[in-house]
Amino acid sequence: MVGDVWSALADLVLPAECAGCRRTGGRLRFGVCGRCADEVQRLRPRPVRPEPAPPDLPPCVALGEYAGVLRELLLAYKERGRHGLGRPLGRLLGDAVAAAVGTGADRPVLLVPVPSTAAAARARHGDHLARLTRYAAARLRADGRRVAVARPLRARTRPDSAGLDSAARLASARTAFRPRRVGLDISLRADPRLRVIVVDDIVTTGATLAAVHRLLVAQGLPAYAAVVLAATRRRHLR
Repeated sequence: MVGDVWSALADLVLPAECAGCRRTGGRLRFGVCGRCADEVQRLRPRPVRPEPAPPDLPPCVALGEYAGVLRELLLAYKERGRHGLGRPLGRLLGDAVAAAVGTGADRPVLLVPVPSTAAAARARHGDHLARLTRYAAARLRADGRRVAVARPLRARTRPDSAGLDSAARLASARTAFRPRRVGLDISLRADPRLRVIVVDDIVTTGATLAAVHRLLVAQGLPAYAAVVLAATRRRHLR
């Protein structure tokens, strides 16, 4: 938490380039210039589906394509240490979750972030997706929704999937996670209105989201949907 605050303050105070367009000299808020912030704010969540979709993939919603300003913001946040972007990106993720769940603040929401490996968390100075999920939950609670965050899975050590093709990603994802015991409010779990939402930053082939969903089904927590910030260009946006 202290690291998040410092990153946000540093983005506001120190001269830096915009994380979206790389321009310098302008006024930044959370590391983003006004033009790039406006571009991302104009994005609207929509259904996405990898083609072909792997078995067990739940319905998916993405804020936008993994391209342009959104891609640059995610890269800056994940790979370039711009942790101050976690708050605005997390709020946008919360908006996408709200769109997936639909109207009705009486529907409780359980957010399940895709777990990061210990090596990835060390390299990025923290679990980037856990941070996004925390801000997304806060955004949803501000709208009066009942929201909980659970981590019923743990990531196993695995190679980076960046260079893998669809078949290799699917094979890697099958053994990428294992269940872990977590406490969950019994009244929440028993509520028929509960919406379990798997959250991630990017969807490419859908193999990771499908693997997570399979394990959640085995634990009696089938996902209502998976929500991501971005879908790769080769994925079809409806």
